[in-house]
Formats: sequence, structure tokens, C-alpha cells
Amino acid sequence: MTPSIYAAKPWLGLLSEVQRADIHPAAGVVDAFRASAGRAPDRTALVYFDGRLTYRETDQLSDSVAGHLAARGLERGDRVAIMLQNSPHFVLALLGAWKAGAIVVPLNPMYKSAEVGHVLHDAEVTALICSDRAWEGYLRDTAAASPVRIAVTADEHGLQTRDDPRVLGSAKLPKPDDTDDLLAVARRGLPAPAERDPGTDDVALISYTSGTSGKPKGAMNAHRNIMVNAERQRTGQGIAEGACYFALAPLFHITGMVCELAACFANAGTLALAYRFESGVVLDAFAEHRPAYTVGPSTAFMALAAHPDVTPEHFSSFQQISSGGAPLPPALVEKFRAGFGPYIRNGYGLTECTAPCASVPPQLEAPVDPASGTLSVGVPGPDTVVRIIDDNGDDMPFGEQGEIAVRGPQVVAGYWRLPTATADAFPDGELRTGDIGFMDTDGWLYVVDRKKDMINASGFKVWPREVEDVLYTHPQVREAAVVGIPDPYRGESVKAYVSLRPGATATPEELAGYCKERLAAYKYPRVVDILPELPKTTSGKILRRELRSLT
Repeated sequence: MTPSIYAAKPWLGLLSEVQRADIHPAAGVVDAFRASAGRAPDRTALVYFDGRLTYRETDQLSDSVAGHLAARGLERGDRVAIMLQNSPHFVLALLGAWKAGAIVVPLNPMYKSAEVGHVLHDAEVTALICSDRAWEGYLRDTAAASPVRIAVTADEHGLQTRDDPRVLGSAKLPKPDDTDDLLAVARRGLPAPAERDPGTDDVALISYTSGTSGKPKGAMNAHRNIMVNAERQRTGQGIAEGACYFALAPLFHITGMVCELAACFANAGTLALAYRFESGVVLDAFAEHRPAYTVGPSTAFMALAAHPDVTPEHFSSFQQISSGGAPLPPALVEKFRAGFGPYIRNGYGLTECTAPCASVPPQLEAPVDPASGTLSVGVPGPDTVVRIIDDNGDDMPFGEQGEIAVRGPQVVAGYWRLPTATADAFPDGELRTGDIGFMDTDGWLYVVDRKKDMINASGFKVWPREVEDVLYTHPQVREAAVVGIPDPYRGESVKAYVSLRPGATATPEELAGYCKERLAAYKYPRVVDILPELPKTTSGKILRRELRSLT
């Protein structure tokens, strides 16, 4: 029997009728957006500090971006790289590129020149849309050495009158004279090119993996992949049409793209944007815009909870809060609920399965495995089969650990121009995630850790997540990450890196002793380093790879 959501036993009552119903998503985000613009043209689509754009305005502005790109020679299927923060400019560039028939390549704004250059060459990017600041800083030279032949830049101060120096800064650069101005292009009133709308099976995104475990590869997310998951978000969360969604996760990341932007537009909602994450700015935006939904990494919720001005009122408007992109410690869920009210719902997904493949249904709470203390990431979604497999690809019994494999309509066809890597990662179309986990007999999925992150201490397996979850229960710990370090006697030993809560004090010896009292002798960290901040990706995932380089 396949250990999936449908095989666990007749427990489908865990899913609501609306979640189990057949889902017929729009062909793509553009179709979903246009449908919402048709029924609510004067509703606010985007809010950015004190600037607002309606669905009609956003539709017209993005049409003009599409028309400009086509007039500059962009062909259907060409790649457009977008390197912008969470701003209306990102949305206009995204919709405009898709309306022009292009494939979008989202870029992390934290990328340096070499990282951007790799993607521009690998994806053979035709057009680059970025900020004025990044262009003047280093992207001009990077683009000149790449296939890029169309450059469009944006002043992300624009479209609002109230700048917030905490995130935007106060200095405005002169407009580059060797690029097209995104807002000027958007305001020209050009029509979108005819017959360029993408089809359901066309590639929408080439989403480069974060590179936490190697060189980034471009996952090919089709329009169908995006809209299946966006529609599941819309129908499964019970968020009222027209509600406000806050973009806590970055839009260039698959979580923000699907669970915030695409789900919001499918629901004719308002997408609230705040450039990039700064906890004080985010809390102010919560108070001003009263969002009903947001999703972000656990590290973002840790930072919000630690802000000196945070109150339960900041979270009182939320109907649902989800976490994804980084492990969610059970201790954080309970501390957050006790302090602020909302229950953070866990989820699990990857770029290769277009964000979530498992989540906690709105009417339930995720169980914690009594043996390991691991919080479940939820249950697989409709039409999604999750297997736990051994090294031969055979099913593991319920409760036993193995690699997580996923099959469903959200799983991508493969990696951009990497047939060997595609064959290895997607045998017969099933995604081999590289994550280790198990499933209980009620169908709840648990993620233990990355297969490559397992520590071998004297022949015993140590999963970093288990040690990290213990550290998160210490009242002084804000963030924790565990890695293996060479040990001449054990082969490997456990080392922990932590950051402390504001104003907190703790010694490495105290933290190691705390773990020693709660873990087997081979599991507790022999070494603890306390850092002001742990290195993270823009999406909030702690970079164990960088921490290993510190040893």
C-alpha cells in the first residue's frame, strides 16, 4: 500500500469538502489576474507604503510593460530576469513579461555579480529588469558580459509618497541613461502584444534553487504548477475574496510567488508590499493594512516576536498564518500563540514542487512526534502522493525514516537544460527531494532533515533538526543551527551555532549542558558558538553551508 494521504486509512475527514473538491485553476497567473480585474476593477490590487494601484491600473500598466518588451524585440519564450524587492515594480515586471509571452527568471536581490552572471548565462536571458541602484552598483558590467540585450531599471521609491528610511533609504540615484525606465514604460499606455498569453503547460518560471547544497539549478515551474497550488491555497484556507495578503516571503522565492502573489490574485485580494523584511516596518504594515493572511519562514516570526514594540494587536486581523521555507520549531509555535494569539500552521514544499506539497488543514493543528519532538509539516494535498522510500526507491513502513518522494500536479518537469540532473531527481516524474522524513498512520508527514546534513558521530546518526529543536526550547535562544565538524575520535562531532534573544545572556557551556540533559550522549553539541546573527538566505533559510566554513 502506498504510504500517501489517501492510503493512511479512511481519514479524509481531515480535509474539508472544499479542499477535496476538484480544482480547475486558471491557465496561469495572468488569466487569474485578468479574471479578478474583470469582476473587481476598482479594488486595490497592490498597496505599497501609502501608494495604491487598483486592478484596472495594474492591468493597464503591466500591459504597457508587455508592449514595450515586445517592441524592443522580445520574442515568445525568451527569458526575462527580474531582480527587484517586494514592490509594485516587481509585480508590473512579472505580469508584463508573462503578457509578452516570456519565461520569467526571478533573481535574489542579494545575489552578487558572479551569481547573477551564472544565471544570466545559464538561462540565456534576453531582458533584465532590476533596480537603478543594482544597475549602477554592479549589474551594468555583469549584463554587458551576458546575453542580455534589453535592460529596464526601476526606482523602487516610486509609486508611493511616504518613503521609509528603515528599508528604502533616503538617497535617490540619478536615472541611468543607458536603460529603459520601468515606470515610464508602464505609463506609456501601450497595449499588450496579441496572442502572446502563455499556455497552461508553458514554462512560467525558471526558479533557481537557493544553492544551499550546491550550484543553483533552474527548476522549470509551468503555469499549471503555479495555479494548481495557488488555487489550493485559495480554496483551502477560507480567506474571504478581496482580503489583504501580506507579502512577508520575498516574491522572487517560490513561496511568495505562489502562496502570496498568485493566491492573492486568484482571490481578487489586495497584496500588501513593504520592499524587504524589516521587523518594525512589517509590524507597522500589519497595523495599517490589517492583513488576513501571510506566510514566511520561522526566522521571520522569531524576529517579529523579538521586536520591542510588538503586541498581540499586530496579529489580530489574521485569519491564517503559515510558515514555510525553514524548519518550524514546536517551541516557537507555542511561544508565538501564547504571546500573540495566532497558531502558525506548518507547511512543506520545495522549488521543484512549486511551493507546498503538504500543509496543515485550517481546522487542525499539527501533531508533534512524541519520540523525536518533530512538528509535523502537515498532510499531502489533493492529488498529491507522498512516499517515504529507501535507497532502492521502495516504500518504507509507516513511522520509519526514509527519503521523501513527491508525485503530483505541482511537481515540475525538470531542470533547465540539465537532462542528467533531471533524470536523477525526477525518475518517472516523481521528485526525489533529498529530505529525510517519515509518515505516521494518520497520514501526517514529518521532515527530519536534509539527507546531506546527517552527522555521523561514532557510527550513530545525528539529525541537526533534533538538536536545533531542543535549543529552541531554551528561553534565551533566538536562532539555532547545528552542523557536523571533524573529530579525530568520533569521525564527526556536533557543533551548534546560536543567536540569543535581545537582551538575553547565556554561555556556550550552559547551552551545551542544557542539550546534554535532554539528548543522548552522542547527540548533544560538544561545541557551541554564540553569534550576533546566523547567516540566512533572503527567504529566511539558515545557511548551514556558511556555518560549516567557519569551523
